[in-house]
Amino acid sequence: MNVILVFLAAIGAIIIWWLSGQRLTSKPWLETGSVQLPDHHSADRPPVPAVKIGLFVFLGVVGALFSLAVSAYFMRAASADWWAMPVPRLLWVNTAALALSSASLQWAKREAGQGRMENLRPALAAAFVLAVAFLVGQVQAWRELVAAGYVLVDNPANSFFYMLTGLHGLHILGGLAVLAHTTVRAFSTDVAPERLRLSVDLSAIYSHFMLAVWLLLFALFAGWANDFVDLCRTLLN
Repeated sequence: MNVILVFLAAIGAIIIWWLSGQRLTSKPWLETGSVQLPDHHSADRPPVPAVKIGLFVFLGVVGALFSLAVSAYFMRAASADWWAMPVPRLLWVNTAALALSSASLQWAKREAGQGRMENLRPALAAAFVLAVAFLVGQVQAWRELVAAGYVLVDNPANSFFYMLTGLHGLHILGGLAVLAHTTVRAFSTDVAPERLRLSVDLSAIYSHFMLAVWLLLFALFAGWANDFVDLCRTLLN
């Protein structure tokens, strides 16, 4: 329940920040003085694309799904039949690959905003290759655990590990399909710069979100999240 409340608070903060940026919290009936013409800078600012709003809604649903799964993880971990499983060292390499992929997409977003196609193409290609390396590393980590005897139905900890990492991997795979399409369009000669810039922006947002989810899951599997929760309970009590 605490994880769900923290997630909802974060979503609420993001919504309030977005509304403040859209000037929806202004109170024109309280303003005094002569009538002023609208600001040209705000008038010229393009509206938020519908596909970008749809992405934020989708990420909100995905975040709620993972928050419920993490809450179930904490509740199930309190059972007597729970045996923690070791974290493969390969997960550290996979985490670095996903972080570098997200950083490459942020680089691509900056290059797309400045119209530098010669730098945009290698940035997108690097992000795609690193994301693929992350998925390959996750499958290899599964194989190492199965070879060591940590199978899916051995205990609930194993089941949660395979379920959460598999769910996250499916979302990464879906983002890879969009990123591959964006990369192919970047190498095309007749692509519209505005649409390509939007595609890169959406891919970067999605990648950053998936990186944040994976860091949360990695902290959960490594036991750091449990220590953090115990610390919060101690401070509250």
